[in-house]
Amino acid sequence: MEKGRILVLDDDPVVNLSCRRILGAEGYHISTVERGEDALRKMEKESFDLLISDIRLPDISGMTVLKETRVIHPEVDVVIITGYPTVEDAKESIRLGAFEYIEKPFTPDFMLNVAKKLFDKRGWILRKDFIDQFRNYIVSLRDTDNPVIYYKEGTWARPVKEGLWEVGCDMRYWLLSGQLLFIDFPEGLNTIVAGEPFARVLSSTGETHELISPMTGVIKEINSQANTVMTSLVPEHLGEGWLLWLVRVVEAK
Repeated sequence: MEKGRILVLDDDPVVNLSCRRILGAEGYHISTVERGEDALRKMEKESFDLLISDIRLPDISGMTVLKETRVIHPEVDVVIITGYPTVEDAKESIRLGAFEYIEKPFTPDFMLNVAKKLFDKRGWILRKDFIDQFRNYIVSLRDTDNPVIYYKEGTWARPVKEGLWEVGCDMRYWLLSGQLLFIDFPEGLNTIVAGEPFARVLSSTGETHELISPMTGVIKEINSQANTVMTSLVPEHLGEGWLLWLVRVVEAK
């Protein structure tokens, strides 16, 4: 049974083939093109639910494709993928109406999660007691009105209101291994800098992974319940699209 129709726009045949294999195996109907103009022409003739587009294309920019798609086919969701991520491009793509902005390369599970968020209308509600207890410390991808911008090593950022952002980690990225985890913040943390670590993930096996900040800003609040939420999650929550915010910051101008 076909789950949805997806058009993949990328001039890298490997990316197109990967999306076809990953998403096609799950029942999605996949079409691929390598040029922006070809994608726009194809959408004029056929109906699609989702467009996955690279930014750098051999003819027109993926941003141009995004902009025209949102005007001509506002019902089509757009996901931007890029091998050269910048916060500026991420902001612009979200401003133009992209559903998500994703760095390449991405894992099969990650791409499937993106598709499921768009097509699966079930399974996005946690137990009521969990929501009541932790609603201020987690971010629902299904309910949020503010798009999430993904960065490196499972970190992300999203605008909360003018000038104020949340920066956090994608719990799915770390918890799929089944290890117990702990978030460690440096003492006296009051600013974050784009491209530099701002916290660490400590695993039960003794491994340490630095979380890299996607932006620069002054910290207004640190998530005091981050580790409580982390240890309270159960495996089925991972697929429900819940993210953990770690700091709230005022964006540096």
